[in-house]
Amino acid sequence: MTVRVPAKVNVQLAVGGARPDGFHDLANVFLAVGLYDEVTVTPADSLRVTCEGPDASQVPLDRTNLAARAVEKLAARYGRRADVHIHIAKDIPVAGGMAGGSADGAGALLACDALWGTGASRDELLDICAELGSDVPFGLVGGAALGTGRGEQLRVLEVGGTFHWVFAVADGGLSTPAVYGEFDRLHAGVDVPEPVASGVLLEALAKGDSAALAGALSNDLQAAALSLRPSLASTLAAGGSAGALGALVSGSGPTTAFLVPDEAVAGEVADALVASGTCRAARVAVGPVPGAVVV
Repeated sequence: MTVRVPAKVNVQLAVGGARPDGFHDLANVFLAVGLYDEVTVTPADSLRVTCEGPDASQVPLDRTNLAARAVEKLAARYGRRADVHIHIAKDIPVAGGMAGGSADGAGALLACDALWGTGASRDELLDICAELGSDVPFGLVGGAALGTGRGEQLRVLEVGGTFHWVFAVADGGLSTPAVYGEFDRLHAGVDVPEPVASGVLLEALAKGDSAALAGALSNDLQAAALSLRPSLASTLAAGGSAGALGALVSGSGPTTAFLVPDEAVAGEVADALVASGTCRAARVAVGPVPGAVVV
């Protein structure tokens, strides 16, 4: 059973102060974009994970992999053994701030639900996703959504059109916990406001207005990501100079995201980013796209 699951970009990531449990309250506006992993599960004698694709060597193949954890949680809930071979065909940047690992968790969960015929409800699957991680539920839902709490409580958003993106893939990854740790360091002694979704941004999404959305893009983790990886500033500048309407670090980075007006400009910006030497590769995609789906 194979499931295709998309990457995400955070068009807004508003971050509150650290909570007692170590997490942060968020107002996280997700948009699913057309870069995909495919997760295939087949019956096996025991649980194992394999992976292929760009930077596959960086993907853990043990039980720390979110796909493996998802399968174990579903198996435990339905009283069966998690004896499957999980194969991940990667195309979402690894450790790139586009929730590739979380997507794989959602994909494996849906794939095993279909393989085993558990008949789990959508709400049950979303509950398991939320147990796995803050970004995992959105991998199942896709489209566009506002995530609150630590990002796992989703409200689906209406989108009035298609948005064109270019993603600049950096060398190496950034650890999400390290970026949040740097956010906390940068805000030590500062009263961090409660995170709130931008009304201007939500209206731009609803109208499909790329120019308005570009003006409202924001990421409270961007300063922390730039502090840990200062070279990302050059990538952001290169994309802006090439004709992007707006730019930001995607999630915790180090992938940078550039909103462009149309497909033609997307190609020009991608070419310019690669030529600038400030990134390893540039990928073009559109959003929103559906969440995890059996193929």
